[in-house]
Amino acid sequence: MNNSESREQRKKRFKSLSSAERKMLIRKKLELQGLTEGSGVREKDQSSYDKQEIIDLILLTRCFQKNNF
Repeated sequence: MNNSESREQRKKRFKSLSSAERKMLIRKKLELQGLTEGSGVREKDQSSYDKQEIIDLILLTRCFQKNNF
């Protein structure tokens, strides 16, 4: 990566990579940051969310928008 690249140039370069090249690049960046693939919040299932809680939060934020809080 060249530091003088614009955001658009980086996007274009990234999109021109093959899927395997993208994965390799992302894994390399993770390794440089000291992260491992699949690391995240431990002991917390990230795949499912309480749908009713999400709906309640959406409705609550709509109330804030209407009342200009």
